[in-house]
Amino acid sequence: MVSSAQRVSITPAYLRDIPAIIDVDLAAGQLFKPTGLLQPDALADHVPEDILKLAVQHGHLDVARIPGDGLVGFTLVSRHGRELYLDQVSVSPVHGQQGIGRRLVQHVLTKASELGLVSVTLSTFRGIPWNEPFYASMGFEIIPRRKMAPYMRSIEEAQKPHMDVSRRVFMIKRLRRGLFRVKTPA
Repeated sequence: MVSSAQRVSITPAYLRDIPAIIDVDLAAGQLFKPTGLLQPDALADHVPEDILKLAVQHGHLDVARIPGDGLVGFTLVSRHGRELYLDQVSVSPVHGQQGIGRRLVQHVLTKASELGLVSVTLSTFRGIPWNEPFYASMGFEIIPRRKMAPYMRSIEEAQKPHMDVSRRVFMIKRLRRGLFRVKTPA
């Protein structure tokens, strides 16, 4: 039997995908409800449509699709110097725990490597199985606060009104750099 993760295809998002992306975002956000880590307004919110539109235009939004099921997950990234920041990865809870999130994160790592970037960073909650331990299992390491980049501090400030940032960490995965590299346009 072929698993969902094996049947998934990951492609750049289209503008027409935005309603389905918002549906996945809202559904995945509900996984946090029993944790008490997000304010009620954050649980009812999603990535703004204008941000998603810009991300599509800049190639910063990719989606996971399963034949017959449609769009089941997405990643949203932003570039900060020579790092790619994973703003969000979400998978529909109906398709959770099937390796799709892992495939999406691996896709981001590959994308960053192909762009010639040196690392992928993210922020996540400590101790929640599908957060910090999940990323650690993929080789991400916690960034000590004293080594946080200015953009990370800005992200943390923006998160404060909506969540308990004391329970969050920034993580990094450094990408292996080959001896020979081809420069790709940004």
